[in-house]
Amino acid sequence: MNEERVGRMALGMLVEPGSRELGVLVRSVGAQEALARVIGGYGISAQLAGAVQARLRGAGALGAADPGARLAEQMAEQAERSGARIVTAADTEWPRALDELVRASREGNVLRRDTDPPMCVWLRGPLRLDEALERSVSVVGARAITGYGGYVASEFAFGLAERGWTVVSGGALGVDVTAHRGALVAGGPTVAVLPCGIERAYPAANAAVLEQIGADGLLLSEWAPGTMPHKTRFLTRNRVIAAATRGTVVIEAGSRSGARNTLGYARLLQRAAMVVPGPINSAMSVGCHLELRQPGTVLVTRVEEIIEEVGMVGELADPIQGAGRPEDVLDPLQARILDAVRPRQAMAAERIAATAGVSGRDARRTLPLLEELGFVVSDVDGYRLRREPRGPVDEEEDR
Repeated sequence: MNEERVGRMALGMLVEPGSRELGVLVRSVGAQEALARVIGGYGISAQLAGAVQARLRGAGALGAADPGARLAEQMAEQAERSGARIVTAADTEWPRALDELVRASREGNVLRRDTDPPMCVWLRGPLRLDEALERSVSVVGARAITGYGGYVASEFAFGLAERGWTVVSGGALGVDVTAHRGALVAGGPTVAVLPCGIERAYPAANAAVLEQIGADGLLLSEWAPGTMPHKTRFLTRNRVIAAATRGTVVIEAGSRSGARNTLGYARLLQRAAMVVPGPINSAMSVGCHLELRQPGTVLVTRVEEIIEEVGMVGELADPIQGAGRPEDVLDPLQARILDAVRPRQAMAAERIAATAGVSGRDARRTLPLLEELGFVVSDVDGYRLRREPRGPVDEEEDR
Protein backbone atom coordinates (compact mmCIF):
# COMPACT_ATOMS: atom_id res chain seq x y z
CA MET A 1 0.00 0.00 0.00
CA ASN A 2 1.32 3.45 -0.87
CA GLU A 3 1.66 6.15 1.79
CA GLU A 4 -1.36 8.14 0.64
CA ARG A 5 -3.59 5.09 0.87
CA VAL A 6 -2.24 4.11 4.29
CA GLY A 7 -2.69 7.67 5.52
CA ARG A 8 -6.29 7.92 4.39
CA MET A 9 -7.18 4.51 5.80
CA ALA A 10 -5.72 5.36 9.20
CA LEU A 11 -7.35 8.78 9.27
CA GLY A 12 -10.69 7.21 8.40
CA MET A 13 -10.27 5.01 11.48
CA LEU A 14 -9.06 7.74 13.83
CA VAL A 15 -11.47 10.57 13.01
CA GLU A 16 -15.25 10.48 12.73
CA PRO A 17 -16.27 10.89 9.04
CA GLY A 18 -16.98 14.34 7.65
CA SER A 19 -14.50 16.33 9.81
CA ARG A 20 -13.91 19.62 8.06
CA GLU A 21 -10.80 20.33 10.10
CA LEU A 22 -9.24 17.07 8.98
CA GLY A 23 -10.36 17.57 5.38
CA VAL A 24 -8.75 21.01 5.18
CA LEU A 25 -5.55 19.62 6.69
CA VAL A 26 -5.34 16.70 4.23
CA ARG A 27 -5.95 18.97 1.25
CA SER A 28 -3.23 21.28 2.53
CA VAL A 29 -0.39 18.88 3.43
CA GLY A 30 -1.46 15.43 2.16
CA ALA A 31 -2.75 12.39 4.00
CA GLN A 32 0.59 11.12 5.33
CA GLU A 33 1.65 14.43 6.86
CA ALA A 34 -1.88 14.98 8.19
CA LEU A 35 -1.69 11.56 9.86
CA ALA A 36 1.61 12.47 11.52
CA ARG A 37 0.13 15.70 12.85
CA VAL A 38 -3.07 14.21 14.27
CA ILE A 39 -1.14 11.39 15.95
CA GLY A 40 1.44 13.83 17.30
CA GLY A 41 -1.23 16.29 18.36
CA TYR A 42 0.38 19.37 16.79
CA GLY A 43 -1.12 21.89 14.41
CA ILE A 44 -4.65 20.71 15.19
CA SER A 45 -7.39 21.62 17.65
CA ALA A 46 -7.40 20.17 21.14
CA GLN A 47 -10.78 18.62 20.41
CA LEU A 48 -9.48 16.71 17.38
CA ALA A 49 -6.29 15.70 19.19
CA GLY A 50 -8.24 14.30 22.13
CA ALA A 51 -10.56 12.31 19.87
CA VAL A 52 -7.60 10.81 17.99
CA GLN A 53 -5.84 9.79 21.19
CA ALA A 54 -9.00 8.02 22.36
CA ARG A 55 -9.25 6.09 19.11
CA LEU A 56 -5.54 5.17 19.19
CA ARG A 57 -5.92 3.88 22.71
CA GLY A 58 -9.01 1.88 21.78
CA ALA A 59 -7.21 0.29 18.82
CA GLY A 60 -4.17 -0.61 20.91
CA ALA A 61 -1.95 1.50 18.65
CA LEU A 62 -1.02 4.18 21.18
CA GLY A 63 2.75 4.17 21.59
CA ALA A 64 3.36 1.88 18.58
CA ALA A 65 6.46 2.57 16.48
CA ASP A 66 4.29 3.34 13.45
CA PRO A 67 0.66 3.79 14.58
CA GLY A 68 -0.58 4.57 11.07
CA ALA A 69 0.82 1.39 9.57
CA ARG A 70 -0.49 -0.60 12.54
CA LEU A 71 -3.99 0.78 12.01
CA ALA A 72 -3.87 0.11 8.26
CA GLU A 73 -2.89 -3.50 8.89
CA GLN A 74 -5.70 -3.92 11.41
CA MET A 75 -8.18 -2.48 8.92
CA ALA A 76 -7.00 -4.80 6.15
CA GLU A 77 -7.46 -7.77 8.49
CA GLN A 78 -10.95 -6.57 9.47
CA ALA A 79 -11.89 -6.17 5.81
CA GLU A 80 -10.75 -9.71 5.02
CA ARG A 81 -12.74 -11.15 7.94
CA SER A 82 -15.83 -9.20 6.88
CA GLY A 83 -15.57 -10.11 3.19
CA ALA A 84 -15.11 -6.41 2.44
CA ARG A 85 -12.55 -4.16 0.79
CA ILE A 86 -11.41 -0.62 1.54
CA VAL A 87 -11.31 2.08 -1.13
CA THR A 88 -9.73 5.52 -0.77
CA ALA A 89 -9.26 8.55 -3.01
CA ALA A 90 -5.84 7.09 -3.85
CA ASP A 91 -7.51 4.17 -5.65
CA THR A 92 -8.79 4.08 -9.24
CA GLU A 93 -12.18 2.79 -8.03
CA TRP A 94 -12.84 5.99 -6.08
CA PRO A 95 -15.82 8.00 -7.44
CA ARG A 96 -14.70 11.62 -7.89
CA ALA A 97 -18.24 12.79 -7.26
CA LEU A 98 -17.62 12.25 -3.52
CA ASP A 99 -14.81 14.82 -3.58
CA GLU A 100 -17.38 17.50 -4.40
CA LEU A 101 -18.57 17.35 -0.80
CA VAL A 102 -16.04 20.08 -0.06
CA ARG A 103 -18.64 22.42 -1.58
CA ALA A 104 -21.22 21.41 1.04
CA SER A 105 -18.91 21.84 4.04
CA ARG A 106 -19.51 25.30 5.51
CA GLU A 107 -17.50 27.01 8.24
CA GLY A 108 -19.74 28.59 10.87
CA ASN A 109 -22.75 26.44 9.97
CA VAL A 110 -23.17 23.77 12.64
CA LEU A 111 -25.44 21.64 10.46
CA ARG A 112 -23.16 21.75 7.42
CA ARG A 113 -19.69 22.14 8.88
CA ASP A 114 -18.60 18.50 9.15
CA THR A 115 -19.63 17.29 5.71
CA ASP A 116 -16.23 16.79 4.10
CA PRO A 117 -15.56 13.86 1.72
CA PRO A 118 -14.85 10.46 3.27
CA MET A 119 -11.24 9.47 3.95
CA CYS A 120 -12.08 5.92 2.92
CA VAL A 121 -15.10 3.66 2.46
CA TRP A 122 -15.68 -0.01 3.20
CA LEU A 123 -17.37 -1.98 0.43
CA ARG A 124 -18.92 -5.42 0.13
CA GLY A 125 -20.20 -6.64 -3.21
CA PRO A 126 -19.06 -7.50 -6.74
CA LEU A 127 -19.53 -4.09 -8.38
CA ARG A 128 -16.87 -1.42 -8.90
CA LEU A 129 -17.92 1.64 -6.94
CA ASP A 130 -17.09 4.21 -9.62
CA GLU A 131 -18.91 2.26 -12.33
CA ALA A 132 -21.96 1.58 -10.17
CA LEU A 133 -22.35 5.27 -9.40
CA GLU A 134 -21.72 6.57 -12.93
CA ARG A 135 -25.46 6.45 -13.72
CA SER A 136 -27.17 6.48 -10.35
CA VAL A 137 -30.16 8.03 -8.59
CA SER A 138 -30.85 8.06 -4.87
CA VAL A 139 -34.38 7.16 -3.79
CA VAL A 140 -35.13 8.08 -0.17
CA GLY A 141 -38.08 8.80 2.07
CA ALA A 142 -40.03 7.95 5.19
CA ARG A 143 -39.66 4.80 7.24
CA ALA A 144 -43.37 4.68 8.12
CA ILE A 145 -44.53 4.69 4.51
CA THR A 146 -48.12 4.30 3.35
CA GLY A 147 -49.30 1.94 0.65
CA TYR A 148 -49.02 4.83 -1.80
CA GLY A 149 -45.38 5.44 -0.89
CA GLY A 150 -44.55 1.76 -1.11
CA TYR A 151 -46.09 1.51 -4.58
CA VAL A 152 -44.24 4.57 -5.89
CA ALA A 153 -40.87 3.54 -4.41
CA SER A 154 -41.14 0.04 -5.85
CA GLU A 155 -42.28 1.18 -9.30
CA PHE A 156 -39.70 3.95 -9.59
CA ALA A 157 -36.80 1.75 -8.45
CA PHE A 158 -37.84 -1.09 -10.77
CA GLY A 159 -38.19 1.30 -13.71
CA LEU A 160 -34.83 2.99 -13.06
CA ALA A 161 -33.00 -0.33 -12.68
CA GLU A 162 -34.70 -1.71 -15.77
CA ARG A 163 -33.30 1.24 -17.73
CA GLY A 164 -29.76 0.70 -16.49
CA TRP A 165 -29.69 3.15 -13.59
CA THR A 166 -28.23 2.24 -10.19
CA VAL A 167 -30.63 2.81 -7.30
CA VAL A 168 -28.88 4.18 -4.20
CA SER A 169 -30.51 4.38 -0.77
CA GLY A 170 -29.79 3.96 2.92
CA GLY A 171 -30.97 0.41 3.61
CA ALA A 172 -33.49 1.62 6.20
CA LEU A 173 -37.09 0.56 6.69
CA GLY A 174 -39.81 2.04 4.50
CA VAL A 175 -38.92 3.79 1.25
CA ASP A 176 -35.23 2.77 1.39
CA VAL A 177 -35.67 -0.99 1.54
CA THR A 178 -38.63 -0.88 -0.85
CA ALA A 179 -36.47 0.90 -3.42
CA HIS A 180 -33.65 -1.63 -2.95
CA ARG A 181 -36.12 -4.49 -3.43
CA GLY A 182 -37.56 -2.91 -6.58
CA ALA A 183 -34.10 -2.64 -8.14
CA LEU A 184 -33.20 -6.21 -7.18
CA VAL A 185 -36.44 -7.58 -8.67
CA ALA A 186 -35.61 -5.77 -11.92
CA GLY A 187 -32.18 -7.43 -11.91
CA GLY A 188 -30.48 -4.04 -11.73
CA PRO A 189 -27.69 -2.68 -9.52
CA THR A 190 -28.39 -1.12 -6.13
CA VAL A 191 -26.14 0.40 -3.47
CA ALA A 192 -26.98 0.64 0.25
CA VAL A 193 -25.09 3.32 2.18
CA LEU A 194 -24.99 2.24 5.83
CA PRO A 195 -24.72 4.30 9.05
CA CYS A 196 -22.79 1.52 10.82
CA GLY A 197 -20.16 -1.15 10.29
CA ILE A 198 -20.49 -3.01 7.02
CA GLU A 199 -20.88 -6.41 8.65
CA ARG A 200 -23.87 -5.26 10.69
CA ALA A 201 -27.38 -5.98 9.37
CA TYR A 202 -29.16 -2.82 10.42
CA PRO A 203 -32.05 -2.76 10.80
CA ALA A 204 -32.32 -6.49 11.52
CA ALA A 205 -35.67 -6.66 9.69
CA ASN A 206 -33.83 -5.87 6.44
CA ALA A 207 -31.11 -8.49 6.94
CA ALA A 208 -32.17 -10.64 3.96
CA VAL A 209 -32.29 -7.68 1.58
CA LEU A 210 -28.94 -6.32 2.78
CA GLU A 211 -27.39 -9.76 2.32
CA GLN A 212 -28.68 -9.89 -1.25
CA ILE A 213 -27.33 -6.40 -1.93
CA GLY A 214 -23.94 -7.53 -0.63
CA ALA A 215 -24.06 -10.48 -3.02
CA ASP A 216 -25.36 -8.72 -6.14
CA GLY A 217 -24.84 -4.97 -5.62
CA LEU A 218 -22.81 -2.98 -3.12
CA LEU A 219 -22.92 -2.28 0.60
CA LEU A 220 -21.01 0.88 1.50
CA SER A 221 -19.98 2.31 4.86
CA GLU A 222 -17.54 4.93 6.14
CA TRP A 223 -17.30 3.14 9.50
CA ALA A 224 -15.15 0.16 10.46
CA PRO A 225 -16.75 -3.18 11.29
CA GLY A 226 -18.20 -3.20 14.76
CA THR A 227 -19.37 0.43 14.63
CA MET A 228 -22.86 1.01 15.99
CA PRO A 229 -25.48 3.16 14.18
CA HIS A 230 -25.75 6.38 16.21
CA LYS A 231 -28.31 9.08 15.41
CA THR A 232 -25.73 11.57 14.08
CA ARG A 233 -24.30 8.92 11.76
CA PHE A 234 -27.55 8.72 9.85
CA LEU A 235 -27.26 12.42 8.98
CA THR A 236 -23.56 12.03 8.20
CA ARG A 237 -24.20 9.19 5.75
CA ASN A 238 -26.95 11.21 4.00
CA ARG A 239 -24.32 13.52 2.50
CA VAL A 240 -22.71 10.52 0.76
CA ILE A 241 -26.05 9.38 -0.68
CA ALA A 242 -26.60 12.84 -2.16
CA ALA A 243 -23.06 13.34 -3.44
CA ALA A 244 -22.65 9.89 -4.98
CA THR A 245 -25.64 10.20 -7.33
CA ARG A 246 -26.80 12.48 -10.11
CA GLY A 247 -29.99 13.32 -8.27
CA THR A 248 -32.16 12.52 -5.26
CA VAL A 249 -35.84 11.59 -5.31
CA VAL A 250 -37.86 11.96 -2.10
CA ILE A 251 -40.93 9.71 -1.85
CA GLU A 252 -42.98 10.51 1.25
CA ALA A 253 -41.35 12.46 4.07
CA GLY A 254 -42.61 13.91 7.33
CA SER A 255 -41.80 17.48 8.31
CA ARG A 256 -38.66 16.33 10.20
CA SER A 257 -37.67 13.48 7.88
CA GLY A 258 -33.99 12.74 7.30
CA ALA A 259 -34.83 12.47 3.61
CA ARG A 260 -35.17 16.25 3.56
CA ASN A 261 -31.62 16.44 4.89
CA THR A 262 -30.42 14.33 1.94
CA LEU A 263 -32.30 16.54 -0.51
CA GLY A 264 -30.69 19.62 1.06
CA TYR A 265 -27.25 18.18 0.34
CA ALA A 266 -28.31 17.44 -3.24
CA ARG A 267 -29.19 21.12 -3.72
CA LEU A 268 -25.91 22.29 -2.19
CA LEU A 269 -24.02 20.02 -4.56
CA GLN A 270 -26.11 21.12 -7.55
CA ARG A 271 -27.54 17.67 -8.06
CA ALA A 272 -31.11 17.21 -9.28
CA ALA A 273 -33.55 17.63 -6.37
CA MET A 274 -36.80 15.78 -7.08
CA VAL A 275 -39.92 15.18 -5.03
CA VAL A 276 -43.02 13.03 -5.47
CA PRO A 277 -46.20 14.83 -4.34
CA GLY A 278 -48.75 13.11 -2.11
CA PRO A 279 -52.19 13.73 -0.61
CA ILE A 280 -52.33 17.12 1.08
CA ASN A 281 -53.90 15.56 4.19
CA SER A 282 -51.16 12.93 4.64
CA ALA A 283 -48.60 13.50 7.41
CA MET A 284 -46.17 11.43 5.34
CA SER A 285 -46.27 13.98 2.52
CA VAL A 286 -45.89 17.19 4.54
CA GLY A 287 -42.12 17.21 4.08
CA CYS A 288 -42.48 16.56 0.34
CA HIS A 289 -44.78 19.52 -0.09
CA LEU A 290 -42.52 21.79 1.95
CA GLU A 291 -39.60 20.80 -0.27
CA LEU A 292 -41.61 21.45 -3.42
CA ARG A 293 -41.85 25.08 -2.32
CA GLN A 294 -38.07 25.38 -2.37
CA PRO A 295 -36.52 26.93 -5.50
CA GLY A 296 -34.95 24.39 -7.80
CA THR A 297 -37.00 21.41 -6.63
CA VAL A 298 -38.66 19.44 -9.44
CA LEU A 299 -41.95 17.57 -9.10
CA VAL A 300 -41.76 14.08 -10.61
CA THR A 301 -44.52 11.52 -11.14
CA ARG A 302 -42.87 9.09 -13.59
CA VAL A 303 -39.56 7.32 -14.08
CA GLU A 304 -39.21 9.11 -17.41
CA GLU A 305 -39.35 12.47 -15.66
CA ILE A 306 -36.56 11.43 -13.28
CA ILE A 307 -34.36 10.36 -16.19
CA GLU A 308 -35.09 13.64 -17.95
CA GLU A 309 -33.59 15.45 -14.94
CA VAL A 310 -30.49 13.28 -14.47
CA GLY A 311 -29.87 11.77 -17.90
CA MET A 312 -27.97 12.97 -20.93
CA VAL A 313 -29.17 15.73 -23.24
CA GLY A 314 -32.11 14.44 -25.26
CA GLU A 315 -33.39 11.93 -22.69
CA LEU A 316 -36.75 13.65 -22.48
CA ALA A 317 -40.00 12.33 -21.06
CA ASP A 318 -42.92 12.16 -23.48
CA PRO A 319 -45.63 14.66 -22.49
CA ILE A 320 -48.72 13.24 -20.81
CA GLN A 321 -51.74 13.62 -23.07
CA GLY A 322 -55.38 12.79 -22.56
CA ALA A 323 -57.15 10.19 -24.64
CA GLY A 324 -57.74 11.32 -28.21
CA ARG A 325 -61.24 12.38 -29.30
CA PRO A 326 -62.75 12.26 -32.79
CA GLU A 327 -63.16 16.05 -32.73
CA ASP A 328 -59.39 16.49 -32.46
CA VAL A 329 -59.15 16.20 -36.28
CA LEU A 330 -61.25 19.35 -36.77
CA ASP A 331 -59.87 22.82 -37.33
CA PRO A 332 -61.23 25.74 -35.20
CA LEU A 333 -63.93 26.74 -37.73
CA GLN A 334 -65.18 23.18 -38.13
CA ALA A 335 -65.25 22.66 -34.35
CA ARG A 336 -67.16 25.91 -33.85
CA ILE A 337 -69.82 24.95 -36.38
CA LEU A 338 -70.13 21.44 -34.91
CA ASP A 339 -70.75 22.97 -31.45
CA ALA A 340 -73.80 24.79 -32.84
CA VAL A 341 -75.50 21.64 -34.21
CA ARG A 342 -78.29 20.27 -31.99
CA PRO A 343 -78.41 16.58 -31.04
CA ARG A 344 -82.12 15.92 -31.77
CA GLN A 345 -83.55 18.89 -33.65
CA ALA A 346 -82.40 19.28 -37.24
CA MET A 347 -81.54 22.87 -38.22
CA ALA A 348 -80.91 24.54 -41.55
CA ALA A 349 -77.39 25.63 -42.40
CA GLU A 350 -78.31 29.33 -42.06
CA ARG A 351 -79.65 28.84 -38.54
CA ILE A 352 -76.56 26.88 -37.54
CA ALA A 353 -74.42 29.70 -38.96
CA ALA A 354 -76.29 32.27 -36.84
CA THR A 355 -75.88 30.17 -33.69
CA ALA A 356 -72.19 29.62 -34.34
CA GLY A 357 -71.54 33.21 -35.31
CA VAL A 358 -70.10 32.36 -38.71
CA SER A 359 -71.13 33.19 -42.24
CA GLY A 360 -73.80 31.16 -44.05
CA ARG A 361 -71.24 30.37 -46.73
CA ASP A 362 -68.83 28.84 -44.17
CA ALA A 363 -71.64 26.75 -42.63
CA ARG A 364 -72.91 25.49 -46.03
CA ARG A 365 -69.37 24.55 -47.04
CA THR A 366 -68.43 22.87 -43.71
CA LEU A 367 -71.58 20.91 -42.79
CA PRO A 368 -71.30 18.38 -45.67
CA LEU A 369 -67.69 17.71 -44.61
CA LEU A 370 -68.83 17.13 -41.00
CA GLU A 371 -71.44 14.71 -42.34
CA GLU A 372 -68.80 12.89 -44.39
CA LEU A 373 -66.65 12.59 -41.26
CA GLY A 374 -69.58 11.10 -39.38
CA PHE A 375 -70.23 13.92 -36.91
CA VAL A 376 -73.66 15.02 -38.27
CA VAL A 377 -76.49 13.58 -40.33
CA SER A 378 -78.80 15.47 -42.67
CA ASP A 379 -82.45 15.22 -43.69
CA VAL A 380 -85.03 17.49 -45.31
CA ASP A 381 -85.06 19.76 -42.23
CA GLY A 382 -81.30 20.29 -42.10
CA TYR A 383 -78.54 18.90 -39.93
CA ARG A 384 -78.41 17.34 -36.47
CA LEU A 385 -75.72 15.57 -34.47
CA ARG A 386 -75.15 11.93 -35.04
CA ARG A 387 -75.90 10.10 -31.80
CA GLU A 388 -72.57 8.26 -31.82
CA PRO A 389 -70.13 10.26 -33.92
CA ARG A 390 -67.97 8.00 -36.04
CA GLY A 391 -65.14 8.51 -38.47
CA PRO A 392 -64.92 7.82 -42.19
CA VAL A 393 -63.66 4.25 -41.59
CA ASP A 394 -66.90 3.39 -39.83
CA GLU A 395 -68.88 5.01 -42.62
CA GLU A 396 -67.06 2.87 -45.14
CA GLU A 397 -67.97 -0.28 -43.17
CA ASP A 398 -71.65 0.78 -43.22
CA ARG A 399 -71.56 0.86 -46.99
